Amino acid sequence: MTISTKGRYALRVMIDIAQHPADEYISLKSISERQEISMKYLEAIVSMLAKSGFVESHRGKNGGYRLAHPAQDYTVREILELTEKNLAPVACLSCDENTCPRAGECITLPMWQKLGQMVDGYLESVTLADLVNREYH
Repeated sequence: MTISTKGRYALRVMIDIAQHPADEYISLKSISERQEISMKYLEAIVSMLAKSGFVESHRGKNGGYRLAHPAQDYTVREILELTEKNLAPVACLSCDENTCPRAGECITLPMWQKLGQMVDGYLESVTLADLVNREYH
């Protein structure tokens, strides 16, 4: 599993916003400068975050984005799943139903399933607040 730049940047954007007071709207320009993400790419990422209800926007002077919920309500897993769509370690686990013709006899399948569960469990255990406070392990 490789996390794309979209996933990593979405996480950085959410952390950046979470580092500010909850009632403060943060401009895309300031996020772009701090995170060194192009405005065009940042707009696409923030649009995805807004459509999913992760951030709220406000137009006009002092406009920008803020978290829709407290930072502790977001997990790394849900942020990455929004951008990556799938965090499965192998292709045959990327769908709800494993349609691989070798699934019934695959010796490695249980190992891949266990790895996926471990990754999901860890990413679910780390919140945005944990990252902001550097309290993850």
